[in-house]
Amino acid sequence: MFSFSEILDMAVQIEKNGERIYLAAVDHTGDAGLKQLLEWMAQEEKHHAKWFEELKQNSSILSGDESIKEMSEALVRDYLGDQAFSLKDVDFSRVTDSDELIGVFIEFEEDTLVFYNLLVAFVPDESIKEKIRKIIAEEEAHVQKLSELIGIAPE
Repeated sequence: MFSFSEILDMAVQIEKNGERIYLAAVDHTGDAGLKQLLEWMAQEEKHHAKWFEELKQNSSILSGDESIKEMSEALVRDYLGDQAFSLKDVDFSRVTDSDELIGVFIEFEEDTLVFYNLLVAFVPDESIKEKIRKIIAEEEAHVQKLSELIGIAPE
């Protein structure tokens, strides 16, 4: 079982992973447009992490509804499957071109979307749901912008 607090910790870590790797990737690309996009995305991830940290610190939701406090590990596993949620394994020395790197980032963003869509389903507070939906929209915008760089239509 995962407590809601632990779920929020996961969200914070997902966002911190994204921020860290996007900033690291800036040094591994010569494409000025991609650098600018990665810096912008890193800032977005930083803001998302801060929001989830503040939610954890300030939310009465953590002591509320039992269905929020404990989510079945099996449900999370079944719904999330093999989602990666981590960019720590990106070896920039093995990435052969910008398109490959962008593909890695698209996959990470899509994994994040799966997680947040699950999270929003368990939150009873409509104002918190709305903020998570806003973050989902921002993550979808990341996928869109990355997809446009390599000329693919996002899923």
